[in-house]
Amino acid sequence: MKIHVVGIGLDGAVGLTDAVREIVSKATLLIGSDRHLSYFPTHPAKRLTLSDFTQAINLIRASVEECIVILVSGDPLFFGLGRLLLLELPSENLTFHPHLCAVQLAFSSIKVPWQDACFVSVHGRNCDQLIQVLQQGKEKIAILTDGVNTPKAIAQLYLALDLPTNYKFWVCENLGGDKEQVSCFWASELIERTFAPLNVVILLRQETRDLDITQLPHFGISDRHYLGFSDRPGLMTKREIRVLVLGELALQSQQVVWDIGAGTGSVSIEIARLCPNCQVYAIEKTAIGYGLITENCRRFQVDNVEAILGAAPDSLTNLPNPDRVFIGGSGGNLAQILNACDRISPQGVLVLALATVEHLTMALAWLSDRAWNYGLLQVQLSRSVPVAHLTRFYPLNPITIITATPAPKPPQ
Repeated sequence: MKIHVVGIGLDGAVGLTDAVREIVSKATLLIGSDRHLSYFPTHPAKRLTLSDFTQAINLIRASVEECIVILVSGDPLFFGLGRLLLLELPSENLTFHPHLCAVQLAFSSIKVPWQDACFVSVHGRNCDQLIQVLQQGKEKIAILTDGVNTPKAIAQLYLALDLPTNYKFWVCENLGGDKEQVSCFWASELIERTFAPLNVVILLRQETRDLDITQLPHFGISDRHYLGFSDRPGLMTKREIRVLVLGELALQSQQVVWDIGAGTGSVSIEIARLCPNCQVYAIEKTAIGYGLITENCRRFQVDNVEAILGAAPDSLTNLPNPDRVFIGGSGGNLAQILNACDRISPQGVLVLALATVEHLTMALAWLSDRAWNYGLLQVQLSRSVPVAHLTRFYPLNPITIITATPAPKPPQ
C-alpha cells in the first residue's frame, strides 16, 4: 500500500509542482476536506470527505490495491494530519509532499525571519501552552487558530493575564489565496474585530509603550506597566500580592523603608507614590535588576527611591535604620538579612513574602527566638482568564506573607 500525503495551499492545484500534480492525477482514492477536494472537481477517483478520522483510517487499511492520496493544508508534519497518520499507519507506506505552511507564509508576509520563533497551536486544543509561552515573554510567537480560539479570543487571553510584555498582533488571513489580508494591531484593538476563518496570528514583542502616569491608580498598578526582566518577564511581586504587602506594611509619613530583593522595583515604586515624603531604599543584587529599578523610577516619575546595587545584608550596612522592611527576595541569605533587621525601629514593621516552606520555617524560627510578634497570611490567588467563550481561573504562585513587629523592650 502506498499513501501519498499532499500538502496544498489556497491557490489549489496550480500551486503544486508538476511531479506532485502527476501523483494526484494517478490517485484512485482521493481523501480530503470539502475545500481540498474542490480543487480537483473533475478528478475521476473515488472520494472520501475527511470528517471522521477513524472511518478514514479503516477505509485506507481496507484499500490495499488503491492508489491513495490524502490532501491536507500546508505541511502535513507541522501541526498537521501527518502526526496522526504516523500513529495509525506504517511509516514505510506513507510519503509526504509538503507545501508552504501557513506560518512560513505569514512570516514572509510580514518580512520577519522565523527560525527563532516559538510555535503554538490552539487549533482544537486548549490554551495552556499559549499561556506558558506568553508568560515567558517569547520574542516571536506564531499561533495557529481555529473558530473558537480566534484572534479576538487570543487578545482577550493576553490582556487578562496582565503581563509586563508588550506584543504587536499580526493577523494573517487567507494566506496564499486571492483574498489574502495581513494587518497589525495592539491587543486592545482586536476585541471588536472579526476575521476570515483561515488565519494565523503572529505576536512580535515590542518595547514597552510610553506611560501616562495621570491615568494610573493611586496604588495597585498593573504588572504590565513595569519594565521587567527580558528573560523572565513575570519575575516580579504580582499586583495582587503588592496590594496585600502595602496594607501589611502600615505605611506612615516620614519613614525609612528598606525593600530587600527589590527586583524590578515594583514594591518600592508603589510605596514611593503612596508616601512621597518617605525615603525608600531598593536593594537589588543583580545589575539588570538595578537598571530596571532606575528605569522604572524614571518611568513612574518618583524621586524618593534610591536603588542600591549589592547583595544583602552587606549592602544594608551604611543605610539609615528602617521603620519598615519588606523582604521580597533573599538570594539565599535570609538568616543574615533577618539579623540585619534587628536595626528596625521599636515601632517598626517587617513584612516578608515567602514562596518556599524552607524559608518560611527559617523566618518563623528567627522570629520566635527573638520573641517578635507576628502573623501569617497564606495567599493562594487565581486570576480569571477567558477560554474561548468561557472563563476559568489561572493560579498565581502561592505565597505566605509574614507581618512581624519587634518584641517590646523591657523597661529600663
